[in-house]
Amino acid sequence: MSILIGSLCGAAGIAFHYALVKVTAWRLADKRLMLLLPLWGVIIVFFYYKFKMSKHRGTNDIFEAVRSAERVPLRLAPLIFIGTTLTHLAGGSAGREGAALQMGGSIGAAFARVARLNDQELRIAMVCGMAAVFSALFGTPLTATLFCIEVINVGVFQYAALVPVLGSSLIAYQLAGWCGIAPERFVLRHVPEVFLLTTAGRVLVLSILCGAVSIVLCEVLHNSGKIYKRFFPNPYLRVIVGALLVLFLTTLVGNFDYNGAGMELAAHAIEGKAVAPAAFLLKLLFTALTLGAGFRGGEIVPTLCIGATFGSAVGGLLGLDPGFAAALGMIAVFCGAVNCPIASLALSVEFFGSEGLLYFAIAVAVGYMLSGRYSLYAAQKLVYSKLAPIELPPDKDI
Repeated sequence: MSILIGSLCGAAGIAFHYALVKVTAWRLADKRLMLLLPLWGVIIVFFYYKFKMSKHRGTNDIFEAVRSAERVPLRLAPLIFIGTTLTHLAGGSAGREGAALQMGGSIGAAFARVARLNDQELRIAMVCGMAAVFSALFGTPLTATLFCIEVINVGVFQYAALVPVLGSSLIAYQLAGWCGIAPERFVLRHVPEVFLLTTAGRVLVLSILCGAVSIVLCEVLHNSGKIYKRFFPNPYLRVIVGALLVLFLTTLVGNFDYNGAGMELAAHAIEGKAVAPAAFLLKLLFTALTLGAGFRGGEIVPTLCIGATFGSAVGGLLGLDPGFAAALGMIAVFCGAVNCPIASLALSVEFFGSEGLLYFAIAVAVGYMLSGRYSLYAAQKLVYSKLAPIELPPDKDI
């Protein structure tokens, strides 16, 4: 069953990857397509309303479904596929992993219904689907496995899911490779060869600052939607206003660096190229305006971009190589925002190799601890305290 889910979801992830590559190429070739952002926003809202998914909370509902063994409707998969593709076509600032988790969860749930699996098996099938699409898109099978098991209930790792989820993730990763999808990889040119406490101290300071950035990131993204709804209760008006704000801000900035997912901007920072000191704030603003208005996509790739650009801007001031600091910032902010230290450490290895692993471990540990109860996902549960080995009461959500 793990192999079958990995194959189905891997195929969906491959199709999704090529769709995003195609529409991004169209947008870059003809910037006038961005003027259609309000139109695509209205179409997205209409489709979600038409198929009775207008109140769906995206990835948060997938987490709740896994936790309670609820059946996720299969129609969510094509809806999030189309919604995210249209968002990227016109330059909305959104990621792709949110779509990956939702597509994978819905396909995994549909498979469980057909195979007549029980509730416990349904949970694992959904996590298998989530990891498979994530793995196909990013080329990070280990991170996909650990993240999808770790992210739903922080502090609880369901080892029973490890083999099937890893199997689905590896199948999808292999299928993506056969279809010519290159995994995300970065080359760090200036990694300290030996571990030094002086360098570790600089990394510690950077990690503390990244923990603060992850808190700001979570707060801004959570409250942007609430602000939109307060002033624009009508979802169609809300998405049109959001689109116009993104277009206005793009014109004001004078470039297109902050449209789309943001992985290219993150790559520039990791390569040591100069990025604007305020790049992380601008990316955060673009993403909040896009997702809060009702466009579809994910938060993780923008989070990686925000972390990388912040690390690049601050690392030089701390005496760290800007490219190395960008990589540290990417991992630290990611970990602080999603509260997944094991997956974050695995991501650092799959993205950058094992050089400098001890420094990445510091970034992960500090970013995780200092982000407290904040999270990108309102449905994420903090089961154990980050500061003491005690279990928290069930109502203490993040």
